[in-house]
Amino acid sequence: MSDNRGPAPDGATDGAATAQADTRSVKTGSLSSLVNTAGVYGIALLFLVLGAVLQFTGAIGNFLSPQNLLNIVDAVALVGIVAVGMSFVTYSGNYADMSVPTTMGLTGYICIELLRYGFIPAIIGAIGVSLLIGVLNGFVVGKFKANPIIWTLAVNYVTMGIIRLVWVNKQIYPDMKGSSPDVVALFDAIYRLRFFKLIGLPLVILILLVVIGQFVLTKTSFGVKLKLTGSAPKAAKLSGIPIETVIMTSFVLAAFTAAIAGLAVTSLSRVGAWYNGAGYDFKAVTAIVIGGMTLAGGRGTILGVLGGSLIIGILNNIMTLIGIGTFSQDMVRGAIFILVVGINAKSLRSLGRDDA
Repeated sequence: MSDNRGPAPDGATDGAATAQADTRSVKTGSLSSLVNTAGVYGIALLFLVLGAVLQFTGAIGNFLSPQNLLNIVDAVALVGIVAVGMSFVTYSGNYADMSVPTTMGLTGYICIELLRYGFIPAIIGAIGVSLLIGVLNGFVVGKFKANPIIWTLAVNYVTMGIIRLVWVNKQIYPDMKGSSPDVVALFDAIYRLRFFKLIGLPLVILILLVVIGQFVLTKTSFGVKLKLTGSAPKAAKLSGIPIETVIMTSFVLAAFTAAIAGLAVTSLSRVGAWYNGAGYDFKAVTAIVIGGMTLAGGRGTILGVLGGSLIIGILNNIMTLIGIGTFSQDMVRGAIFILVVGINAKSLRSLGRDDA
């Protein structure tokens, strides 16, 4: 298998040519080859079959009911929206954005507070605040080479402190802040609007994000720059790629999708609360690695991330129907995460890389 790091971007200098020839092994392990052959969507299909078998044996009920399948799709849409944006951070070689939960929560608070000025100003203002968090994360990580996990965790806690300080741990409600019933109805529709009484707006947004994201990664110069930044940052710098700008853009994209998901979750619950985004950071990261995107950066696809989100959604639904509690579900997702990261690490080392 050939090295898939991609060509240097247009206008690159000859500096990258000074890099030594890559003579490392490109042999992949049999387990990794099996996973790649089966495909993430094949694994998702197996989970669907498992759910059907559990229903027919009486272990769980109503798994194949139209309402439950719709619940799975809706859950996948929310996780997928967050995962698509965060995948740009992972692809850039910066692991993950752990400030996503409070970014989602803050988005909901800001939007509800601004509903008194109208629906559009509320949406713009909420997303704008979230983008500022993305700019801050991208600037510090890109410019000062801060550890992305430690920095974004710190931002997560600082944002949490701001939320609790400003709103004094209080929840706020759209019907208390909205300027009119029509504005509140529009806010409720963010999650509840369905096309043909079946396809929810979050799912439509997810599909659009996947199509656009896949195009950006594979068909644009930014995608090439992002790939080289994630897989070979030294070569990217020698090639004249503005690494700091690329990294900042990736964090801004993660913040943008976190804001969209935050609006959807807040619309679903009809309440602004700090906990609205709780757990979405780890769910998104797990979906990303299950979807085949390596934490080392520069490898993976948005389509794979969508498949990973589908697996997470089906698995969560099955565990809920079985009666597995929230904490136990976290343990299961954690075990899966460790397993997949271990497989990826073994695969990368067989390629001569030890940065998994």
